[in-house]
Amino acid sequence: MSLVSSFSQAFEQLPGPVRAGVWISLTGATFTGMMSIARHLSPELSVFVIVFFRSIFGLCFLSPIVFRRGFSILETKKSKVFAIRGISAYLSLVLYFFAAIHIPLADIAAIGFTRPAFACIAAILILGELARTRRWIAMGIGFLGAVIIVRPGFNEINEGVFYAFAAVGLTVCNTIFIKYLSRTEHPDTIALYQALFVAPLALIGAIFVWETPDLKQFLWLLLLGFFGAMTQRTLARSFAAADATVVTVLDFLRLPIAALIGLILFNEWPVVWVWIGGAVIVSSSFLLTKREAADNQVNKS
Repeated sequence: MSLVSSFSQAFEQLPGPVRAGVWISLTGATFTGMMSIARHLSPELSVFVIVFFRSIFGLCFLSPIVFRRGFSILETKKSKVFAIRGISAYLSLVLYFFAAIHIPLADIAAIGFTRPAFACIAAILILGELARTRRWIAMGIGFLGAVIIVRPGFNEINEGVFYAFAAVGLTVCNTIFIKYLSRTEHPDTIALYQALFVAPLALIGAIFVWETPDLKQFLWLLLLGFFGAMTQRTLARSFAAADATVVTVLDFLRLPIAALIGLILFNEWPVVWVWIGGAVIVSSSFLLTKREAADNQVNKS
């Protein structure tokens, strides 16, 4: 047995919430990396062109899945759901990239933390997931941490904030679609169909503002596509590993990741409130994971 196979088997033996925490942390890293490249390229290329290349290259990086697993991976009876999800994913991606031009990465992550409050409610009402008290408490604590960071009424509001909130609204819809689809569809199928539906929409948007990238920009766009593909695969796997209410709370771990990348790449020093709020958020995520993992062990025994 190879080292990779051994590691994969050992990882699959971990409790679902722990695996979800690992996947969602990787999602935070790849998503923030994608946003960083979009910001770097935005003075030179239109956001719509950036989104187009992110979609095309993302599809290229996902296509080997079809050759490895066969075309059966594309078999589905939920093409309409995939199409609706593709539209919401495209619009949210455009809005997130516009937000990245105007506000720090950590601020975008913090604004994104308003999403779990609505996503948890939707998961319970629409998906019928169990409304455990500790999930509501963890969600409330995490949301309080986000409010500490954003400090509504004390920070200057610019258009990037509105772009970010609009993107969050669409992402809530996307989150529910992912969890609904993960009940019957393979995570790779979910990632592939998003790329397949987003690519033609991105092409339509890019045609009207087309700019041909040079070689250096092309390489950055290639990396952007890789990050985009990995974001979709890791996000789908996180929702396959645990309930949507658990994953949305664990998603609070995205903040320290975004803050660190913003600091390293753009010298964006988060104010003290970001770290205070981040500590609150990470605490809620850790406690939820610990309790959910303990329950999973009890249920297996």
